[in-house]
Amino acid sequence: MNLLLVQKEGVDLYKTLLASETSRRILRFYRPDRVDYGIFIKSGTLGSVLSLVSELNWYIRRYVSIVLLEISEDLYCTLSFAQDIYEREQKPNISKDGHKIVGMKNGSLSGEIWVEAGSSKENYPDFTDNMDYVLEVLCSEWEISCDSISPEMSKTDKTEIKSESEESKLT
Repeated sequence: MNLLLVQKEGVDLYKTLLASETSRRILRFYRPDRVDYGIFIKSGTLGSVLSLVSELNWYIRRYVSIVLLEISEDLYCTLSFAQDIYEREQKPNISKDGHKIVGMKNGSLSGEIWVEAGSSKENYPDFTDNMDYVLEVLCSEWEISCDSISPEMSKTDKTEIKSESEESKLT
């Protein structure tokens, strides 16, 4: 499984990570590849990718707009989807019933839209034609339910809700 970090607008993520001694130390066993919209890091296992994301958390919060994991060529998943699989809370469902397409333009994330079950990025030419790159991204059941309830809710609000729901599972 491989890691794709999509940089925020105005950030050269590759240059930023190589300029820092701390991130160079974290990435010393990996060879990040520069892509037009961020960096791509090859890894062998899901566990190693999740560990790397954890180590790079400070940089991700500041310089990355979205973290994606490559499942197969041209198919990605969100970090939440990958964590659910790793923690065995969800069976790997690669049926594309719950997914979105993410578009990059001018070197950063430009937009994302939820896709109807059974359709693909080819069914959304109004969105895809305006982008430099378009990726199909599988999402966790939690992300799907959260966005269907309130698509305008901020990422921070959703994270707080997920933390509260995880705490309630423990009690």
